[in-house]
Formats: sequence, C-alpha cells, structure tokens
Amino acid sequence: MNLTTIVGLLAATGTTIAFVPQVLQIVKTQDTKGISLVMYIIFTIGILFWLTYGILLSDIPIIMANSITLILAITILFLKIKNG
Repeated sequence: MNLTTIVGLLAATGTTIAFVPQVLQIVKTQDTKGISLVMYIIFTIGILFWLTYGILLSDIPIIMANSITLILAITILFLKIKNG
C-alpha cells in the first residue's frame, strides 16, 4: 500500500466517521427539524457521484468512504422525509 492510498484511507475514515454521531443522534431522538431537506438531497446526490467516480477510478478509499457515507446520508434523508 502506497503513501497516497494510506493518506486517502485516513481522510476517508475521518470524514466518514464524522457523520456517525449525527446519525446516532437523529436515530435516537427522531428530531430532524434543524436539518435542511434540500441540503441533504443535494449532498446525497453528490455522494452518489463521488461513489461513481471512485468506482470508475477503482479508487478504494473513495469507494469505501462514499459507500459508507451514502448509507449514513440516506439514513438521515429518510428520517428527515419521514419525520419532517
């Protein structure tokens, strides 16, 4: 594994883990009032494009981070739509 991949994995881990507390808080409280629906729709679409980009490049850090982040973002988006 080269240095570029290691740095990519560290960056991907940090930015992906950053979403976990938000998801846990929303799942626990079901409170999504402070979250913008439009922002999460745009963000989720952006993550889907990042994932596609990673797949096209066969870039493991991009694929891993965006696969996990997409699941987290979809969870928040679903709960936002469900709970308003």
